[in-house]
Amino acid sequence: MRTGNDSDVVKDVDMEKQSLLDDIRTVASKIGLEEDDLILYGKYKAKINSASIKQKQQDKPGKLILVTATTPTPFGEGKTTISIGLSMALWEEGKKSIVALREPSLGPVFGIKGGATGGGRTMVQPMDEINLHFTGDFHAVTSANNLLSALIDASVFHGNPLGIDQSRILWPRTIDMNDRALRKIIIGLEAYKSGPMREESFVITPASEIMAILGLSRSFNDLKQRLGNILVGMTKEKRGIYAKELRAEGSMAALLKDALIPNLVQTSDRSPAIVHTGPFGNIAHGTCSLAAIEAALSLSEYAVVEAGFGSDLGAEKFLNIVSPQLGRGPDAAVIVTTVRSLKFHGGVGKNDLKTENIEAIKKGFDNVRAHIHLMRDVFGLPVMITINRFLHDTDREVEILSELLEKEGIRFGVADGFAKGAEGLTEVAQKVIKLTEESESAYAPVYTPDTPLIDKIDAVARKVYGASEIEYSRKAIRLLDLYENMGLGKLYVCMAKTQYSISDQASMKGWPKNFKLRIDDMRVKSGAGFIVPLCGDIMEMPGLPKEPAAWNVSVDENGIISGLF
Repeated sequence: MRTGNDSDVVKDVDMEKQSLLDDIRTVASKIGLEEDDLILYGKYKAKINSASIKQKQQDKPGKLILVTATTPTPFGEGKTTISIGLSMALWEEGKKSIVALREPSLGPVFGIKGGATGGGRTMVQPMDEINLHFTGDFHAVTSANNLLSALIDASVFHGNPLGIDQSRILWPRTIDMNDRALRKIIIGLEAYKSGPMREESFVITPASEIMAILGLSRSFNDLKQRLGNILVGMTKEKRGIYAKELRAEGSMAALLKDALIPNLVQTSDRSPAIVHTGPFGNIAHGTCSLAAIEAALSLSEYAVVEAGFGSDLGAEKFLNIVSPQLGRGPDAAVIVTTVRSLKFHGGVGKNDLKTENIEAIKKGFDNVRAHIHLMRDVFGLPVMITINRFLHDTDREVEILSELLEKEGIRFGVADGFAKGAEGLTEVAQKVIKLTEESESAYAPVYTPDTPLIDKIDAVARKVYGASEIEYSRKAIRLLDLYENMGLGKLYVCMAKTQYSISDQASMKGWPKNFKLRIDDMRVKSGAGFIVPLCGDIMEMPGLPKEPAAWNVSVDENGIISGLF
């Protein structure tokens, strides 16, 4: 059982973190990279030259481990901590490993979630810099997004030669901050100076299509082509207007030149980590970049990749959108769960999750079964469960959960990376190695690109979520027909729904069955290569809570930042 308390661990780590860092060149040498292969950003961060990755590619690529989770609680289940700790523990087992993660967004960092670099003795470092400005990738995305907005408005102001219907401009502006006041605004208040007055919106930077494009682009030519294919608006005759018609793709790509290159940092035990791009998991595809994954596979024996939220969101999108473009599926899936998650799905309220409740664990276990079914039976992956142990979990609760998993015949391990670092994930790492050596993946997506859009949505809704019926609004049907007629029918489907249920209704806990999935609206991300069906009220611009995490962040006289955990 974990001893002490979490705040003690945080204080210890805060004192240790700077002294534990290696020069990034030393970290790079562990995976065969030299200084000439790096673009240095100070002593502890670097970008990896893309040409170097290709030159040093192994004859046999590494094994791909996808880390996902059961349906999360509002508190999070620790997927990032598990992903980092698993990679650290694999090194302890003599396996060269790289963890590949998304970059944190300033919105969640200063909102509810706080930092997104792991926790305790299982982190990526330098934590403060990664959580804030890092290497400037997010700022580059923001700038490229807003350059396109400016080019659209400039074209309209200067005679509107493309015939853009101002009521059908689809491209939003973006900022990397939770700012609910920017969800809907009015621009052009002095029309003779500023252009015609119209309604405008902002999305948070991780929800920008530019972020998704950056994460899925393999080269500068690929990047420019995708940027040019962004659908920015329509004419009154419903002809699509694309960014390439505004001659926008070249300058946008120039702003993203360095942002396309993966970032190398280190874990708590100085093993390598790649942190690159940050698309949201319930609006975009929710994983780090293809470039980051390919680099990890090329330079290590194990690439550990985290997918956002539960397996019905980030993992589904990884397997249906990312894997087909990567050209391979994972060798195994690690599903993270927690005792408090099972109690939450067993009907326990937020304020009582620290109290032992065996019956709630048994009832909530249905949610674990659902995610096992999804990864193993729907997508064909070898699966194991990781129980991420928290301070208030009792021995009896962990014992009951272990017994339930044994009855399912599923491999599992108990993890405590927060307090123990790599040592806390030794059992998990050993079982992951054994799983990939003894089991073959039968991965297959649930649809192909040639499947009509409405059938792609049907496949995800029924096979992944388990919906018995799908109800479309008139607007959603109209847009689906429009996209097919525009030649966009081969796009992937990136479903946007609540993360708190496998269904589209946050109140439906456990393993929902026989429910109706409702699709109210559609977004098209033609540059990224997918459409986004909206199931319910999905926020593309979050707001700050009453007591934001920003209140806890400060910097002292020596420039040391605190409060970013």
